[in-house]
Amino acid sequence: MNISEHIFKSERHQTFYLAAGPEDGELIYLVHGWPDLSIGWIKQIEFLSQLGYRVIAPDMRGYGRSTIHKNHSDYCQKEIVKDMVELHKGQQHDKAIWIGHDWGSLVVWNLGLHHSKLVKGLGSLCVPFGWGGHPDSYLSHIDRELYPENEYPYGQWDYMYYYYENFALACKQMEEDPHKMIKLNFTKPSDEFKGCFNAGIGAKSMTASIRNNGGWFKHANFNGLNSIPDVPVDSDLISESEAQIYGNFLEKNGFFGPNSWYVNGEKNDQYAKELNQFTTIDCPVLFIQATYDSVLTSNFNTHNKMVCTNLTEKEVKSGHWMAREKPIETNEIIKDWIEVIK
Repeated sequence: MNISEHIFKSERHQTFYLAAGPEDGELIYLVHGWPDLSIGWIKQIEFLSQLGYRVIAPDMRGYGRSTIHKNHSDYCQKEIVKDMVELHKGQQHDKAIWIGHDWGSLVVWNLGLHHSKLVKGLGSLCVPFGWGGHPDSYLSHIDRELYPENEYPYGQWDYMYYYYENFALACKQMEEDPHKMIKLNFTKPSDEFKGCFNAGIGAKSMTASIRNNGGWFKHANFNGLNSIPDVPVDSDLISESEAQIYGNFLEKNGFFGPNSWYVNGEKNDQYAKELNQFTTIDCPVLFIQATYDSVLTSNFNTHNKMVCTNLTEKEVKSGHWMAREKPIETNEIIKDWIEVIK
């Protein structure tokens, strides 16, 4: 299957994207999150394009070969959604199916709310509706038996407050060695090593202790930085060559862009308030829960049924990196859902 590379330019932004499948096929967008790239969807691009769909996976703003903007506010959802609207207008399709993961899920949720005429169907891996505003709004969903308030006031969302309080240091810690950072990030749940977003059912997430630890990496402290542990590549999730590509882009572009997505909670909340408070998402919606995602737990899924009038919910026994860890199962769920709605 031929996967081609493209650049879409507007007056305000440049989007790099991968495309595959017949140009007249039904259009599917795959929207990545932190700290991913378009190639993170490669197994979905190959699978869906072979079924006859036109598949587009962009590098989101701040990543890869798309524009690296210089201000935090450039990474609010309103600006990012505009990127996708402009990209879509450059294609020869009225509507598309939009599927996101992690922060990419928030983008597709917002497309469903603010640009419903462009959305035939909406899919989200791991991230339920209602995420992406200021983390204060998540606190009522914390499992207080697992995270007692006196010890873990922000629960698994502690890491988000670290970005607000220590943004420059957070970037500096990650930029110490982006290649090590990528290897650490793309790991599946295991007894030997708990990845950034995978701790297993009933176990505390490492994201709940970031502020107390003075950063993401609890290991030997030097000059205000913590050392990134050098873990082996988890070949079930990412290859050595892919890890090198990710590391090279982050070495070049830095973490300012990717991490800035986290510090626009207030602006994202304002964006939500532009809508009528009773706005619903009426297109078909697919939500896939990751069983072992220790941040985006099932406690947080209550808004899906409140907002989505045509909802399909599934679960995959995987960690946060569902599309990589369980590609066959994930692909089959997406395929079956698309076949029903098309």
